[in-house]
Order: sequence, then structure tokens, then C-alpha cells
Amino acid sequence: MPPTSRTLSARQTALLDAWLPGAVTVRDHSWGVVGTTVLQLRHGDRDVIVKAGDDADTHLTRELRAHREWLAPWRGSAPELLHADDDAKLLVTRYLPGTLVEDHPAEADPETYRQAGRLLADLHDQPGATDPGYETRMRARAVRHLDGPHRIDPATEERLRAEVTSWPDGPASLVPTHGDWQPRNWLVHDGVVAVIDFGRADLRPAHTDLCRLAVQQFRGRPDLEAAFLDGYGRDPRDPAAWRRELLREAISTAVWAYGVGDEAFERQGHRMVVEALDG
Repeated sequence: MPPTSRTLSARQTALLDAWLPGAVTVRDHSWGVVGTTVLQLRHGDRDVIVKAGDDADTHLTRELRAHREWLAPWRGSAPELLHADDDAKLLVTRYLPGTLVEDHPAEADPETYRQAGRLLADLHDQPGATDPGYETRMRARAVRHLDGPHRIDPATEERLRAEVTSWPDGPASLVPTHGDWQPRNWLVHDGVVAVIDFGRADLRPAHTDLCRLAVQQFRGRPDLEAAFLDGYGRDPRDPAAWRRELLREAISTAVWAYGVGDEAFERQGHRMVVEALDG
């Protein structure tokens, strides 16, 4: 197995040797920002995707839960799980053909968003749960982010703290969500959209899956938003809850990006903060 000690633990390598004897590396798809290794391997006459987490990884557990509990409605539109070991933080899926929608002409095509809306509705329409402590936890999380290191200016931080601490307690209806719903996690193949990367999948309010699109692709493109909602079948955003979510997303983006040294993403986070406060 070519990908050995530099990227995978000895246990992960041994498991892959047992599951995929003779496999060779085609491409390394790892981002290099978080400790998850993503490799495309060829085993026999088919390609597979390997995801391996390091000791600090928290994404593989979420990804495995999504594959086991929530992806049935997406059969054929999401990678199929072939092998997994929870303790080793390792999974193997079938390679899903296609090109990333991000930076592809499909990213500007309303039909892409109509299909993405339909796929997301299929995910969200599965059984969920009511969480009585959701708003309390999310408020506390936003405060923790503001308490940590960041480069949000003091006046803006003061405005954020005043609003965040005023948020109400209360329950929220949660559904299975992708957690990073945007074109960098969509593939297009022969005009058909499919979905990858479930490392942030969890039970959350449905509207949380619209946050990334709202601050990126939908800006200045109401036609894309309209096509998405047409595919989804409704608009899941309650105005007050949506404002809270946009502010939480903006704060976490600015703080997380600063922490990992991603200056471009940090700038986006600061823009999101300003737009959410003034929206």
C-alpha cells in the first residue's frame, strides 16, 4: 500500500492492506488544513475513496453516522460505504464520478441549485428530534468563540456580545443535515448533481444548511436562490432564528479561520459578521 507512514497510522495501513490488497494511489485529495487524509485509490478495476482521521479528528464519526443512518434517500447520489473501522477512524467508499461544482460552469447554473435543493429536501425530510437546549448551547458556543483569540475589532465584538447574550432560550426542531452544503461538496456528472463529504453531518435545524449558500453563491444571484427553494419545495428559514444562525456562522467562521491561518476565509468571516449585524 503506497500511502503509509507519512499520512496513515500503522493500523490504518494494515486495515487498508486487508481490505484493498494491491491498491495504488491515484490522487491525494486532502486539504491539509485539518487532520483528515483523503486518498483516491485504484483497487482492481475500480476506484475508491479512503478517509482517515488523525488522533484529533472528529469528522469521521459524523461521516460514518451519516452513511449508516441518513444517506438512504441519496442512493446513487452519494458515495457508497464499503469498509469502515470506527476505532481506527478509517472508512472506504466507492469513488463517485464527476467534477466539483465549485469553479465549474455549473456553479452559475440555476439547474444545479434546483437539483441541490431537491437533494437537501430528501435529507431533511427524514425523522429528526426536538432539542430543548439547542438555543442555550448555541448561545454559549458563540460566546466561547468570542472569548477565544480572533481579530474581530472591539466595537464589532461589543455589538456581537450584546446581541448574542440577548438571544432567547428555547427548543429547536432538528433534522439530519449535511453541515457544509455548498458547491465544493457537490459533484456534477452528465448534468446530474451528487453530494460528497459528510464530516460535518449532524442533527440541526434545517435552515443551517442554507447558511454557506446565503453568504456566497446567493449573493447577487436571486435566481440561484429561487431555483434552490423551488427544488427544496419551501423556505425553511424563520426570520429570527435565521438571523441568529447567520450571526453564529459569521462568528465561528472568523474565529476558526483565524485559528488555522486561512486569511481569505477569515476575511469572508469578517464580511459575514458585518452583513449579519446590519441585515
